Amino acid sequence: MEKPYIDSNTSLPEITVKAVVLGALLSVVLSAANAYFGLFAGLTVSASIPAAVISMALLKVFKNSNILENNLVQTAASAGESLAAGVIFTIPALVIMGYWEEFNYFETMAIAMCGGILGILFTIPLRKALIVEENLKFPEGVATAEVLKTGEEGGKAVKYLVWGSIIGGLFKLADSALNLWSGLFERATLIGQKFYGYFSLNLSPALVAVGYIVGLNISFLVFFGGVITWWIAMPIYIGSNGFDSVAAELVALGSFVNVSDVNADNLGGALWSAKMRYLGVGAMVVGGLWALLSLAGSLGTAFKAGISAFKKGGTSMKDQIRTEMDTPMSWVIIAIGVMVVPIFLIYQSAIGDVTVTSTMTLIMVIAGFLFAAVAGYMAGLVGSSNNPISGVTIATILFASILLLTLMGTGNDLAGAAGAILIGAVVCCAAAIAGDNMQDLKAGHILGATPYKQQIMQVVGVVAGALAIPLVLNILLIGNGIGAPTPEQPEALAAPQATLMMSVAQGIFGGGLPWNIIYIGAGIAAAIIAFDQYLKSKGSNFRMPVLAVAVGLYLPFELDSSIFVGGVLAYMLTKATKSNKNIDRGNNAGLLLASGLITGEALMGILIAGLTVGVMKSGGDPNAMRIFEDASSWPGLIIFGLIIYFIYKTVIKVSKEEE
Repeated sequence: MEKPYIDSNTSLPEITVKAVVLGALLSVVLSAANAYFGLFAGLTVSASIPAAVISMALLKVFKNSNILENNLVQTAASAGESLAAGVIFTIPALVIMGYWEEFNYFETMAIAMCGGILGILFTIPLRKALIVEENLKFPEGVATAEVLKTGEEGGKAVKYLVWGSIIGGLFKLADSALNLWSGLFERATLIGQKFYGYFSLNLSPALVAVGYIVGLNISFLVFFGGVITWWIAMPIYIGSNGFDSVAAELVALGSFVNVSDVNADNLGGALWSAKMRYLGVGAMVVGGLWALLSLAGSLGTAFKAGISAFKKGGTSMKDQIRTEMDTPMSWVIIAIGVMVVPIFLIYQSAIGDVTVTSTMTLIMVIAGFLFAAVAGYMAGLVGSSNNPISGVTIATILFASILLLTLMGTGNDLAGAAGAILIGAVVCCAAAIAGDNMQDLKAGHILGATPYKQQIMQVVGVVAGALAIPLVLNILLIGNGIGAPTPEQPEALAAPQATLMMSVAQGIFGGGLPWNIIYIGAGIAAAIIAFDQYLKSKGSNFRMPVLAVAVGLYLPFELDSSIFVGGVLAYMLTKATKSNKNIDRGNNAGLLLASGLITGEALMGILIAGLTVGVMKSGGDPNAMRIFEDASSWPGLIIFGLIIYFIYKTVIKVSKEEE
């Protein structure tokens, strides 16, 4: 076994006042940024490496900082970022479906905090089994450790993160607040009332950054899903039914007031919203169930490891070397019991039936542990970015909806669907945190950190993020709107994942969904799974994970295409830098630029929403800053292209530099 970077006999300060304060602050910032971006794009990315770089830069101000202290700061910071993903994938569904009018602070905070802490607690017994004994890869954890080892270089590299943040923030300000250009490049045509063609590109550098981070394979699959929906399914539907029939159907569904209001420009968006996006619902459900089936072996391994560790109860800390000191198992079991109580009370206030509430709580605990184990194991195999969190959450909500319908019967559709979402929310938070925290513990294992101190800082990050996220969500709800756009809030954040979860829950409780479209989506997913298994049997480097395609089926085309641009950029840079002297430094510069674009745009979006709320409450005009009422997309498209060119040239330049 590889020796840790800091020997187990060496004791350095790890949990310090400055580490706790910096970790909590960064957790708040990154959780806010990820919450905004997840509501906007339906995707989130890991922030462990950016958090490590920021930590190194900030701690250099102090004389006595060390690598283990740096590691604890990034551990707390990345925990907040992961928690945001668990929250925004599920809880906004309660507002979109009308169960809540706003994000109730206590309930949202408690679900996030308890779900996140349960995710930490469930993975504590897995650390030794998966990181030490099985020695899984945990790619993000290894990468974070390497960044921290090269601390001097990492501190200098923060400039790329700052540049990206400034560019992303200024672009968002010019687009959303000043309206210097339209943020959407869109073209549509309708020929002979039968043939429909469409293309759109969201001019968000942050979306390009997401594609750059996840790479060409995943970004292509997301785009491929969009192609199926927008370039195949939608033209077939319009061509077979005719424009007049489709327009009349959209009027009947409430998308338009009169048939005369429908034209080529607005037809695609309305048809996608009313019907075609449900291809993604069917594909996601099948993808989620397939994820469970294909993970059966991994699930069994992780579950047995966790149960075994719980049974052993762990040894006393005084009998262990420093680098193997986990939180005592007796504390873990007590803490799990404590975390379950507020969740039970929230479920009881929603349902009002002790028997049903007890069943919900039991489902949550079992599913939470199972899927935290799965998330931790899969993070070790394929990394956090490829973890099927959406799939297992949908599977949880689907199972919970069916069980609640059986227990509650018909006539409780809204409460039943909300109950399923509440179960899924805790499980999603636990699974999201579990995968990220196992990456952090892997980094700590390589560096020689003290595990229980990392676990404490994970809790610090979760608590800080949970306290902030409800406030951010309410600011965005009032300032931007969440869900379907309205005349008052035309640029509402779509919350794609939460809307998807709502569709699954309401569909089980008789929500009048277009089941024929859902079944077709399920069939598409089955075909993709079969083809992916064929690729696997041939040993192909290119694979087709069904959940990536399902996300693309469900997202607006403008997001799919922008993400694909980022994937193409990553591929071009891989080809262009393969013979350069310093490929790793170039890759890190690109990653930090991309992370900065995401963070800068997200934080500016939250700031604009906050200012909008303040102006509205003071009776002012929230659109007073807009310079153009009806802006063209061309200026934005040009600047969008220049930003992509800047990333390309920067990565090329850095990869050629001497050490």
